[in-house]
Amino acid sequence: MKMLPLLCLLAVAPVALGAAQTAPKTAGTQAKPAAKGAGRTVELTAGDNMKFDVTTIEAKPGEKLHVVLKSTGTAPKIAMAHNFVLLKEGANAVEFNNAAMTARDTDFIPPAMKDKIIANTTLAGPGEIADVTFAAPTKPGTYEFLCSFPGHYQVGMKGQLIVK
Repeated sequence: MKMLPLLCLLAVAPVALGAAQTAPKTAGTQAKPAAKGAGRTVELTAGDNMKFDVTTIEAKPGEKLHVVLKSTGTAPKIAMAHNFVLLKEGANAVEFNNAAMTARDTDFIPPAMKDKIIANTTLAGPGEIADVTFAAPTKPGTYEFLCSFPGHYQVGMKGQLIVK
C-alpha cells in the first residue's frame, strides 16, 4: 500500500510538470572519449519528464563504454530518481521492470534478476551523476536499456544499445 501514492505521483508527474516530447538522440562513434582507460564516454541526461535524452547507443563488439547519467530534474529523489540498466540479450524488460517495482531496498534492481544485467548505475537524484564502465557485448545485436525506477519504463524511459 505504501507504493500506491508514489505510483499515483509518477502517473501524473509528466502532466503536472509539463513534460515535453523531444526527439531522442543517438550516441554513436561521435561521442567524446573518456579519461584514459575508461572507454568511450556516452552522456545521458534524464529529468522530470522521465525520458533519456539519448535512446540509441551504437558500439562495436567488446568496446569499452563509460555511461554517465546526469539527473536534471527538480523533483525530490524519493519521488524521481533515475538509473541506467543494460539488460542481457533475451532478458524480458517488462518482467525485469515488474520485479524492480518492489525492490526499493536495492535501488530498484531486483536481486533475483541481477543475472539479467550487463551493467547498471546507482540511482541519481536532482543534480546528481551516476556512471558505469563496461564492455559492450561481443555478440552483435540489440540490447535494451531502461530506468528501473517505478513508473519510468512504462512511460518510455528506455533505449537500445546496438552492437555492430
